[in-house]
Formats: sequence, C-alpha cells, structure tokens
Amino acid sequence: MNIRTNENFANIKPTYLFSEIGARVRAYEEANPEAKVIRMGIGDVTLPLPAIVVDAMVKATQEMGVKETFRGYPPEYGYGFLRDAISIHYANLGVSVDPESVFVSDGAKSDLGNIVDILGTNQVIIPDPVYPVYVDSNIMSGNHIIYVKGTKENGFLPLLSELKGENIGSVIYLCSPNNPTGAAYDKTGLKAWVDYALETGSLIIYDSAYEAFISDENIPHTIYEIPGSYECAIEICSFSKFAGFTGVRCGWTVIPDTLRAGSVNIAALWRRRQATKFNGVSYPVQRAAEAALSDEGIKACRVNIDYYKNNAALLSELLDEKGIFYTGGKNSPYVWMECPEGFGSWEFFDKLLNEVQIVGTPGEGFGKGGDRYFRITAFGSYENTKEAVERLKGIL
Repeated sequence: MNIRTNENFANIKPTYLFSEIGARVRAYEEANPEAKVIRMGIGDVTLPLPAIVVDAMVKATQEMGVKETFRGYPPEYGYGFLRDAISIHYANLGVSVDPESVFVSDGAKSDLGNIVDILGTNQVIIPDPVYPVYVDSNIMSGNHIIYVKGTKENGFLPLLSELKGENIGSVIYLCSPNNPTGAAYDKTGLKAWVDYALETGSLIIYDSAYEAFISDENIPHTIYEIPGSYECAIEICSFSKFAGFTGVRCGWTVIPDTLRAGSVNIAALWRRRQATKFNGVSYPVQRAAEAALSDEGIKACRVNIDYYKNNAALLSELLDEKGIFYTGGKNSPYVWMECPEGFGSWEFFDKLLNEVQIVGTPGEGFGKGGDRYFRITAFGSYENTKEAVERLKGIL
C-alpha cells in the first residue's frame, strides 16, 4: 500500500511486557504439563465482585430489557449519578471536586494513553521504573522524554534533584502508590512536585489507581490534598483494583476547570476529545460503580483489599526475614524486590519459573532502573501466596 504509518511505533518495543511473560509461561507449561505454576506477575485481581456491586449491575441490566427504563448511548462524560458519587468520594477524602470536572471512562489505562491527544509537543518527565503506558503513549506521539530515576538510595521515589536544571514547562507523570515499585510519596514529597509544577508552568498527570491500598495517614489519597494542585494536576483513577473491575472496566479522570495552558481550558479540550472518540461506559457498569462507592460498597471492597494486603504482608515478612531490600508491600499490592546478587531481572524470572514455578514480573520491563529488580503481586489467593512464600524460602 502507498500509505504512511506512524513511524514513532518503530521506537517502542515490538512486544508488550506482559505478552512476553505470557509466551514464556505458556512454553514452560507445554513442556511441563504436570507443574503447578503460581502466577504473581500481572496485577490482575482474583476475588469476585462484591455482592452489592453484582446486584446493582443485574438490576441495571434488567432495566435495559424493559421499554420504560431502556437506555441507549450513555453520556460521553458519564451519568450524573456516578459523577456525583465520585465527587462525594473525594469529599470523604477531605477535598472538593466538582462533578462537572469528573469524566467517567472504561479504565485508567485508556485515559493515561489517550491524554496525550489533547497535549502538544512537550518535554515529558517520567519516573524510571514506571508503568509502560506512560512511556509508550508518549513515544508513539513523538514526544521527548526525560527520565527521573527511582533507585534503592531514594526508596524508588524519584527526586527533583534528578532533573538537573530542566526548569521548563513539562508534562510530568507521577503514580503513587507506584506501579511497579509500590513506593508512595508522603505529603512533603508530593508537595515538592506540585510546587515545581507551579513554578515552571508544568502539568502533572497523577495516577492514583492504588490509593485504596494506602493505610499510612501521612500518604495522600489524592493529589488534591496538596495546596496548589488544582492549578497544575490532572488525576486519573480506576475501579479496577479498588472494586475488582479489571474485567468490567470503569475509571475516571478529574480535570479541574482551573487548569489552563495559556488561555486554553484543558478540561474543554478533553470534553471535545471524548465527545469525538468515546461513546461512554455502559449503564449497568456505571450503576455497579456507583454501588461500589456507596457506604456498603466501600465496606465490601475493603474486605477484598484487606485480603490482598494480607498477602502482601506475607511476602514482606519473608523478605524482611531474608534481609532482602524491597519497596511496597505496605500501602500497595506490589512488592518490588532486589534480585539476588548476580541476577538480572529476566534471569531471575527464568530461575523462579524453572526452579519453583513462580511467575513474577522482571523489573527491566518497567525501564532501565528496574534491571536488577523484580515485581511480585499480592493479587493471588491466600493459599497460593502462602505456598509461594514456602517455595521462595528455599531459593532466596
């Protein structure tokens, strides 16, 4: 064909991280059909949806089968009942978010990848290691990326000192608690980034998908707890981990009306983008999400979250016992551990798979800073996590 394709795609890895992991695991299982492989790699939930969420979805689905309550295309920005529920959720966290600033979507990953549509050519600041969608979506758009290193020395919480004088307006990606490292900024650390953004005229894209796992009172649940953030930050969140919606798909983005790039209202750009390219989230899913944010729904979701956090504690206790450096495991479902001496992250992946049949995620897949680190998730069953800990005791 005599057409041009997006040449920037040549600059990203041809295989997505989790596709490569899946291929290696399938090959191992085909060669070893009797092996019991424990999967602790992909951050996918395993517990069923809370009953209150399922009941709401069933009721809404039944409404779709009755002429008087049938609904067609949903609103591009979300039904008012869910936008209101999300606004109340923020109020319960101690901050004010106008329902009109809330945009319901089919998940945080979509919005994190799509947000570049409304931004021009900018310098982009991204932590390393980091969730791949931040990097790949900007490479696909041809943007120049500056990496700020997460290291053992800074607890995998990149510092402003890493910027080395890059004091120009930039798009900054932050995730706290972080995926993959589980590290979380306290209020002082996050305030430093907000102050920097205000000083330089930068925009923060803040991924708070794991805020429900926070138990430390000094760690903010939302960037809007930090003074000045309404003038410099977009927050993107999800029901995936909080309510177990990985297979249901629902999330949201908050863009305060106070966000301006020069004279341009950023929320207005997103409204226009969504109206053109997005047909909204189905009515039954939005009713289910509303139920998850009810008082009863939050209590039910907390039971599942506490279950996963108990798994994370088992993993953390093992690493503490072995004297192995790690981050996460406290305010996050992820444990980010240092590989044994002499092992790169993919080498350690192969060792765990072949010797103790455990699947984790090589840190290298999240950036150069993860080369000697490894991510293990707590999203499996308690029984499998306990068995994995026993297997790991003999190899670490």
